[in-house]
Amino acid sequence: MSETPTQLELSVPSSSQPEVERGFQPILTTQDPPETHQQTQLQLEIQLSGSNPEHQRRAKPLWIKHRRLLLPFLGFSLCAVFLGLTYYVHQNLRNRSNIQRVTACVSPACQQASARLSTSADPFTQPCDYFLFTCGSDRLSQPENGGRQRGQGIPGHPQNQNGKSVWSERRRQSKEREDRGLRQEKILDRKTVLLQYLREILESNYSVGSSAVQKAKGFYHSCVDTRSIESAGAEPFLTLIQRLGGWAVSGQWNQTDFNSTLSLLMRDYATFPFFNLYVGKDPNEIAHGTAKRYIQIDQPELLIPIEWNSKTHKSQAKAQTLRSFLATCQRYLALLGAPPSSSMIHVGMFLSLSSELAVAAAPLQYRLSKQQLYQRMTIKELQSQAPAIDWLGCLRAAFHPLPLIEDDHVLLHNLPYMVQMSPIIRKWLNRHELSNSGPLQTYMFLNLLHTLMPALDSRFSETANNLSVALGNTEGVVPRWKHCVLETERGFDSVLTYLLSERMAQREAEEIIQNIFSSFKSKLHELKWTDQKSLLSVMKKVHSLIPRLWTTREISSEAELDLLFSKVSLSTHSFFSNYVQLLSLWQKRRRKILTEQTEAADILSVTPLIQGNELLFPMGMFVPPLFHPTYPRAMNYGVMGFLIAKDILHLLLPDIYSQSETVHAVGECVWAHYLTVTEKAGRGGAFSLSAAQRQEVWVQYSALQIALQAYHQSLKKHPGDTSISGFSHTHLFLSSFSQVNCDFDPYHEFMPLEPSFLITVICAKSHLCPTNLQCPDKTEQHSLQTC
Repeated sequence: MSETPTQLELSVPSSSQPEVERGFQPILTTQDPPETHQQTQLQLEIQLSGSNPEHQRRAKPLWIKHRRLLLPFLGFSLCAVFLGLTYYVHQNLRNRSNIQRVTACVSPACQQASARLSTSADPFTQPCDYFLFTCGSDRLSQPENGGRQRGQGIPGHPQNQNGKSVWSERRRQSKEREDRGLRQEKILDRKTVLLQYLREILESNYSVGSSAVQKAKGFYHSCVDTRSIESAGAEPFLTLIQRLGGWAVSGQWNQTDFNSTLSLLMRDYATFPFFNLYVGKDPNEIAHGTAKRYIQIDQPELLIPIEWNSKTHKSQAKAQTLRSFLATCQRYLALLGAPPSSSMIHVGMFLSLSSELAVAAAPLQYRLSKQQLYQRMTIKELQSQAPAIDWLGCLRAAFHPLPLIEDDHVLLHNLPYMVQMSPIIRKWLNRHELSNSGPLQTYMFLNLLHTLMPALDSRFSETANNLSVALGNTEGVVPRWKHCVLETERGFDSVLTYLLSERMAQREAEEIIQNIFSSFKSKLHELKWTDQKSLLSVMKKVHSLIPRLWTTREISSEAELDLLFSKVSLSTHSFFSNYVQLLSLWQKRRRKILTEQTEAADILSVTPLIQGNELLFPMGMFVPPLFHPTYPRAMNYGVMGFLIAKDILHLLLPDIYSQSETVHAVGECVWAHYLTVTEKAGRGGAFSLSAAQRQEVWVQYSALQIALQAYHQSLKKHPGDTSISGFSHTHLFLSSFSQVNCDFDPYHEFMPLEPSFLITVICAKSHLCPTNLQCPDKTEQHSLQTC
């Protein structure tokens, strides 16, 4: 790779680089040593004197004649030289001291960051130890306990060679301490970091702030108040059932109308037993610049576990899963106080009806292959296709008070299911022998139970988790605080958007976005493209984009939020009633999406996206501990700058491997570094990288280069930066980056090594790093090339 002023290798030029970095530069010279100069002069004098005796005889008396004048002059010159050297050394040492005396950041955020750095492995003081994690590639094995162990899963690593570790006991003990203290922090993805930050906001004093803010915080606090939830038990749900007309399971049922009950569940409780509703655009219109949104009708999320039979193209349930599901349904009815004598009958009918509906359902991939998505038709046409449902009445209830008419268009995502669903419902409605059992009412209320289960006591959630485990689901239980943050966002998203924007360092975020994007564009010109057409296509796409922070165009004020949530009345100790109001808020949010043309910012989004000609970066990316306005810029660029650059590369260059020779070469070069440093080269334990792995290595290595270059450019424009733990700027940048570790983006499975190992590759160009990054325990030092 040629070295140009825009390349990383020259991103720290001695003439423009900040003084703090130049303090680590070795002083090099190409002048001849003084001894060599003296020998040369002596040889010249000998040659001159030997070739001209007459000149020698005349010169000697002249030297003797003026020696009394020359000797004092020579002594004075030597003193001047000595004094000059003394002054130079003194000034140099003082300058070096001043260079390394950086201003410490003492903000609360920086103090917390300093504590994290102090408990993390510093790549420049522990160069043998910090890069031996793996990032969960499918080519690499994972530890059984779910945490990443240093060195484990790396083919050829000493820990995998019959347990014969070459590490010392001291380093193994250090490793174990670090693993225990840092494993939880290292596996945090960006979404969890955002949720933790929102949790801190919601757990702050909720008696302070506007009425809407207090209601959002009050809802969260009632959600985490599990003691009140446990003491309420199932009673709140049973009371709600009675208000809806009762059901035959409890022996009290008012024989309510099927479509009336369905409309009520859709309007007030966001429950869709027989089909699902959401709002979105038509992709066929997006290509033509149309932003209209439509009601979209899909098959429901069936409670019964089913599997797809690729031979018969039908969904089916296996006997062993049906037994577990049957036992779960019986447990639900028992918790609701149903008598054992009748519960089995109702569960059997629920199971039978669920199975019939499941046969008509199909997985997404199959529906895509059959072009069953986004089928447009009017509500009137849908009514003729599936007459058992009062479509206009149900949709009007769900989107009240919007004025819907029969000629309004909707988008269907599985019309064959809707067509088959209608006669199934008609059949169960017309079974006179079951008229007093209300099988459709039971089916709807068990779906309502599923909707409201997050607001009920732990017996219900434990029953659901037991079924999940029986079906082979190994995912752990979501922590209560995280569940409550997500539920709060469903109803109070505009309040959380306001709270996040109030704490948002918009100017600093915009600055780092622009600087990283500028560095990214310069990086494109360094690549060797397969052909000019590929370069022009990519550059046209890149230059057409406008990067900016993704915020709602007009964030609501406190007064507007108070008006919006004025009708919400929360209970301090009844999360169930609060949750019912949340479902109503959720439906209002759905209606708002249908009518508005602008795209509201997704507060839970943590990766950039493209909308039209804008490259949008969500606010949720720029939260502590990943980003903070008081952090030294070195820390912000080392963490968030790298993540932004990596996201841009993934988003804009998804198939760069086939378009650039550089990707292959850099990926192989970085991998060669890894094999050399870990001493696996030539041992037979190493493996070759796939194309996807080489691309991911290039992406992350390039992202680090882009972030470092953008940081140095930022220092040129605004010299000076604060520091943490006395680290120099580049030292702090790289040490902060080493804490990013394996960021769980969709491509993380292709990363065959710990991203912080890339510091070793960067430091192969020694002037970029504060110290020579080599392991002192290695008997052989390797000379590594620059990738």
